[in-house]
Amino acid sequence: MTKLIIQIPCLNEAESLPATLAALPRRVEGVDTVEFLVIDDGSCDGTAQVAKQWGVHHVVSHRRNRGLAAAFRSGIDRALAEGADIVVNTDGDGQYEGADIAALVAPIVEGRADIVIGDRGVAQNAHFSPLKRLMQRVGSGVVQSLAGTHVSDAVSGFRAISRDAAQRINITTEFSYTTDMLIQAGRKKMAILTVPVRTHAAVRPSRLFKSIPRFIMQTGITMARAFTAYKPLRAFVGTGSLIAFIGLLPILRFLWFYASGDGAGHVQSLVIGGALLVLGTLVAILGMVADLIAANRKLIEENLARTRALEDRIADLQRQQSGPQQSEKARRTAA
Repeated sequence: MTKLIIQIPCLNEAESLPATLAALPRRVEGVDTVEFLVIDDGSCDGTAQVAKQWGVHHVVSHRRNRGLAAAFRSGIDRALAEGADIVVNTDGDGQYEGADIAALVAPIVEGRADIVIGDRGVAQNAHFSPLKRLMQRVGSGVVQSLAGTHVSDAVSGFRAISRDAAQRINITTEFSYTTDMLIQAGRKKMAILTVPVRTHAAVRPSRLFKSIPRFIMQTGITMARAFTAYKPLRAFVGTGSLIAFIGLLPILRFLWFYASGDGAGHVQSLVIGGALLVLGTLVAILGMVADLIAANRKLIEENLARTRALEDRIADLQRQQSGPQQSEKARRTAA
């Protein structure tokens, strides 16, 4: 039995949620059960109540707004607890075409992918402005470099995740999970595919990104954190070597004048160069320490994945044991 749970992070989506739910598929090829999960991220318009009225199977409510990344994490945790074999994430504003969920799920059902990203075709998408197209192209290029994989639309939130991949991904950012998730998946050598999907025109401004400069800054911070977390030697040792090299220049300048008999007036070059040389060495040492921390992180994540696998086995055993007990109870009641 393969279970698909379609999760929808929401913030004040009471008006648009019914149309989004109506467009979602009730049956998907290769999947036995399809269920819906709404994460109400501190809405004040009754989003959770609307979800229940429309028969959503699972509703998670945050008492206050915690951001998209936290809502995504809450949804994944609940979907795994409910026994999801595949999780599809979509938006509550109806931006994505619900019928394309079948295309997202197919590579996972066939065993060809761990994660499937819905490619919105931003370069030719009439719903995106020229600036947004440029930002998407640059951002996707950076993510591809960091993740070591080809993803043409890295910030697309329309994506499918296998159970195993969901258990191994640990979102750490507080802003948006999209780039953080892909960089982690790429560094962990997961199979990532993209499929073309259709989109609809935005019915309102984004509630996640209040302004383009803030979006660029937050996304840049997320990428920088991921780069230093997964490539600490390159980040710190490279930076330290550059600082040390710059520090050598004034030292060489001092030595040149000293050899010419005019070193007394250029001691400041020696001081500045020495300070930069020491700073560069310290930054390089930080890289070595960070590399050890990264190695420990890998061990912790492996232990976490094994713990989750054990929890799954325990849950399966409990379900198997509860089945005969319920049958026996029903037999006794009938007798």
